Amino acid sequence: MNGGKLSMVRLKNDLNASWAIAKKDVKIYYLTPPTLMFGILFPLFMFLAFAVGRNAPVTTLIPGLVSITLLFSTSSIGPAVIPTERRVKTYDRLLSAPISSYSIMVGKTLSGFLFGLGIGGIMVIVSLLLFGTQIINAPSLILGLVLPAFCFAMLGIMLAMFPRENPGDIMLMLNFIRLPLIFVSGIFISIESMPYFGQVAAIFSPLTYANDLVRFAFEGKSIYGPVLDSFVLIFFTGAFLAVGRKIESRFQV
Repeated sequence: MNGGKLSMVRLKNDLNASWAIAKKDVKIYYLTPPTLMFGILFPLFMFLAFAVGRNAPVTTLIPGLVSITLLFSTSSIGPAVIPTERRVKTYDRLLSAPISSYSIMVGKTLSGFLFGLGIGGIMVIVSLLLFGTQIINAPSLILGLVLPAFCFAMLGIMLAMFPRENPGDIMLMLNFIRLPLIFVSGIFISIESMPYFGQVAAIFSPLTYANDLVRFAFEGKSIYGPVLDSFVLIFFTGAFLAVGRKIESRFQV
């Protein structure tokens, strides 16, 4: 009984620590140049570069824009924050605090999650007000914002566990992952139109399932179904967390 109480107290302390870390990152890092560039401007310009000139209604492009925005905005916070804190030695203070490494990673993930969720929500509101898009399935839209936001935020944290003090080093590695994901995830080319190897590659991309969820919310069309999309995104989130912790323990002095 006492062991159970101690575990609950420890869990509560870790959750409080995670929330405190997230709030601190929100206040300090949301308006920094790397966050604004890689989290908002870069995906927007990239999407416009591929969308302009296509003979497709604007409303059909909105799910892809929301998905790309979630990918870049959420995954950019951790790689911008953690290397910076390593350089100024504030990250070492977190590691020496009486909290678990998982609570630090979750706290950092929460800050990226909240940032991406806010930007993604703004995209949805703008699409409703300016382009007249309609939400066909509200629960899928909620899942399509929340689950990918947390998953992609954890992806950024996973790579930020490599011991680097320059945000650009992590961003470079991250873009080697993010850019290929965009082209195999059915955003610009439907998965049904891809060659066989492209369809196989799409299965291993979390962005595929995020885009599928958001598209189902706006268009009522889905390749894998919202249930499978949700479970796969949860699986990817757990995998990124486990790998990130493994990387951290491997390089931690």
